[in-house]
Amino acid sequence: MKAIVDNDTCTGCGLCVDACPEVFELGDDVATVCADPVPAEAEEKCKEATEGCPVDAIKIE
Repeated sequence: MKAIVDNDTCTGCGLCVDACPEVFELGDDVATVCADPVPAEAEEKCKEATEGCPVDAIKIE
């Protein structure tokens, strides 16, 4: 499983980092993926972070 953040859409709200710090971190005003691929034990929290993104900036492959 792979998470991708669209930097053009991301507002840097940090909700994904709060939901899944194992996969996401805040960079220069936007979220970035710090785990590729997503660790198996973090997959459920990563999906929750994706669903919780207010601007739909996260995609999962």
